[in-house]
Amino acid sequence: MPFPDFDPVLIHIGPLAIRWYALAYVAGILLGWRYAVWLVRNHRLWGAQTPTANPVQIDDLVLWITLGVILGGRLGYVLFYDSQLIWTDPLEILKVWHGGMSFHGGLIGVCLAITGFASANKIDILKLGDLVAPVVPLGLGFGRIANFINGELWGRPTTLPWGVIFPDAPTLEPRHPSQLYEAALEGLVLFLVLRFLTHRKLWLQRRGGLVGAFLVGYAIIRIALENVRQPDVFMPNFPLGLTMGMMLSIPMLLIGAFLIWRASRQGPVAAAPAAAPAAD
Repeated sequence: MPFPDFDPVLIHIGPLAIRWYALAYVAGILLGWRYAVWLVRNHRLWGAQTPTANPVQIDDLVLWITLGVILGGRLGYVLFYDSQLIWTDPLEILKVWHGGMSFHGGLIGVCLAITGFASANKIDILKLGDLVAPVVPLGLGFGRIANFINGELWGRPTTLPWGVIFPDAPTLEPRHPSQLYEAALEGLVLFLVLRFLTHRKLWLQRRGGLVGAFLVGYAIIRIALENVRQPDVFMPNFPLGLTMGMMLSIPMLLIGAFLIWRASRQGPVAAAPAAAPAAD
């Protein structure tokens, strides 16, 4: 089927262009913020423990994470996928509106933001990560839908009936709409898995368990979908059919599996005094 005639710009306000991609980031951050606040207010999920953070602290954390996503995502893309920009056109690195964001770079940026925020507020880093992890799939889902609207990050050629002909692809033949696969799996399915763990298994009480579940879940999905996603043309041919996305996801899988194993052995963490008085 032909690619729908989407305009990546929703509306122009004078010289300002409001893009679907930017709105996807805004929607993911706002919904994630409110979902995190809702989690800490649901005391059933925490048992005898004090919630990791209070709503006011989460309000502050949002800014840290937003900067981590944007800076980490952009720098990660340059380092992992287009390092020549450092030498040929360094000013292009600052032009995030031209596209080019890396999930793995954004993940590193978020980890650094969480580490800095946890240190400044004297909060356990892994438990803060457990609060953030169930929120992340919301942003991933919106971001992959925006990738499809932009007609970028298309899949490999396919003969399946839902193959899409992307006008900017190297060849005009039906391809996997891998962006939609990722939106469904990284976004919806991973969100539901983590929600099951928070609400049914009460894993907010198991230090590091939700971080591990997110890392393992994302890594498995990303490694699997790299088989139908078209590698960037400027990337080298890696051995064993590996792609950059696969190689960056393998450490996530190993670290996540270790965190799940450790959380399962430790069991719920005993109740501890609140890091700061609850406020709203």
